[in-house]
Amino acid sequence: MAVMDSLHLVGGVEKSPAAEAADRLRRFRGELYGCFGRRRDELFELADAVLCADGPVRSLVGLCLVPEHRRGHGALYDALNHGRVQIERLRQVVAALPVPRMFGGRIVLAVDATPWLRPDAPTCPQRLFCHVYGRGRARGADQQIPGWPYQLVVALESGPTSWTAALDARQLHPADDATAVTADQLRGVVGRLRAAGHWRPGDPPIMVVLDSGYDVHRLAFVLADLPIQLIGRIRADRVLLAPAPPRPLGRPGPLGRPRRHGPAMALADPGSWPAPSTRSITDTTRYGRTEATGWARMHPRLEHRGAWAAHPGRLPIVDGTLIRLAVEHLPGQREARPVWLWSSHTAADTDDDPDQLTAEVIRCWQAYLRRFDEEHMIRLWKQTLGWTAPKIRSPEAADRWTWLIIAAHTRLRLARPLAADLRRPWERPLPPERLTPARVRRGFRHLRQKTTQPASAPKPSRPGPGRPPGAKNRHRAARYAVGKSVKPNATDSNDTQISG
Repeated sequence: MAVMDSLHLVGGVEKSPAAEAADRLRRFRGELYGCFGRRRDELFELADAVLCADGPVRSLVGLCLVPEHRRGHGALYDALNHGRVQIERLRQVVAALPVPRMFGGRIVLAVDATPWLRPDAPTCPQRLFCHVYGRGRARGADQQIPGWPYQLVVALESGPTSWTAALDARQLHPADDATAVTADQLRGVVGRLRAAGHWRPGDPPIMVVLDSGYDVHRLAFVLADLPIQLIGRIRADRVLLAPAPPRPLGRPGPLGRPRRHGPAMALADPGSWPAPSTRSITDTTRYGRTEATGWARMHPRLEHRGAWAAHPGRLPIVDGTLIRLAVEHLPGQREARPVWLWSSHTAADTDDDPDQLTAEVIRCWQAYLRRFDEEHMIRLWKQTLGWTAPKIRSPEAADRWTWLIIAAHTRLRLARPLAADLRRPWERPLPPERLTPARVRRGFRHLRQKTTQPASAPKPSRPGPGRPPGAKNRHRAARYAVGKSVKPNATDSNDTQISG
C-alpha cells in the first residue's frame, strides 16, 4: 500500500486525488468516532475488525480474535447490547460525503428491503413474516420466514459495478405502513442531500428507483413536493388510463359532467394499447437488442379503499409515463418477458420535443437496471461483512450492528481510490477503477495503519466478563409472537427479473 505513503501537497496548495481521498477517509473516521456514545472505543474497533478480518465474517464472537480488536468478547457483546450510536448524526455524516451520480451528474437512488431472518428466536421481539424466494420457479417455492425486515436507500453509479453508497437503513416494525415508512425515509434522505449541497434548485430531479410491491402512484402523490422522479415496476396485469379527451370548441359538447379519464389500456391486452408517444431501440452487450416503448400521461384509476380510503374529497389523477421494456434475451440466452415501468415524469417539458421524451424514457429503464447493484451490496453485507451472522436478541442491538456495517461499507467506498489489487494467484488482475468491494477490503488493514486511531487503549479488568463461577442464570427471557407478514419488495411471479 504505497499509495498512502506518497501523499503530498502539490505546490503547497492543491492536493493530489490520492491525498484528498486519504484526508476524506481520515475525517470520516474521526466523525464516525464522534457519533458513538457509550462504549465508543469498542464500537469503533468492532467496525474496524469487520474490515480487517481474514475472509468472510462467520460469527460475531470471532471478531474478538482479529488483531485490530484489542478488547475481549465480553466488551463486544456489551457494546452492541448497551452501547450508544447516534444514528441521526451518523446519517448526516454519511450524506455529507461525495455521492455517486449517473447521466452526467444526476443523483439516482434505489430503495429495496431485505430480511434479517431469525426463524428460531422466539425471545426476539418485533419479528415479522418476511417473504423469501425459495428454490425453483413455482409460486409455492416462496416462503414466509420470521425475521427483521430492513429497508435500505442507496445511491447508484454508472456502469456495470457492485459499488453503491448506502445512505439510510430502517427496520420495519409490525405496526408500520410500508408506503408511509418509505415516504418518510425518502423525505429524510432527500432533505439531508439538499442540506449537504448535493442538490440545488435548477438541478434535474433526483431519480428514485423502486421494484414491484411498492405503491409507486401513492408515493408520487405523497412526495409531490420533493424534487424527485419516481420509477417503479408495476404488474403486467394492471390497467392504466389515458387522459380525457378535450371538449370540442365551437360546438356543443356531450351532456353531463366532463370526463376525468380517457380510454383504458390493459397491459395484458395488446389490442387495447393506443399509439405510443415514443419508441426506441438500443443495442446492449448483455441483453441484445432492447426496445423501449413509452406512453405519456398515463394514470391508474384510484378508488376510496386501501391507502386512499381516508383521502378527503375527490381522488387525484396521478399522471406519469408508462414504459414497456423488452429485451432480446437475458444473460445465458434465456428468453425474457417484457417489464412494465411507470415514471412520475409527466412529460410536461417534453411534449413538444419527442427526442427529449425518448431520452428520458431511455434514462428511466437504464436507471432501473442499475437498481440490481443494490442487491450486490446486500449480498456483500450478508456473505462477506457478516451483517446477519450475529444471533442478536434485541432490535436495538440489531440497529447498532446495522449502522456499524453501513459505516464499514462507507469506509470501503472511501478507501477505493487508495487500495491496491491484492489478488489471489488464480484471479485476474483488475485496474484500480474496477476493484470490487471485496478486493478493497483485503488491503484495508494496511490502509488502517496509516489513518487516525481515535479509540483509546483497553484497560484490563478483573475478574472479567461473564457470571462468577458457580452462579446460575436466573434471567428468563420473554417470548414474543411473530407479527404480520410484510412484502415491501415482492416481485410479480408473472414477470421476469432482469439483473444489471
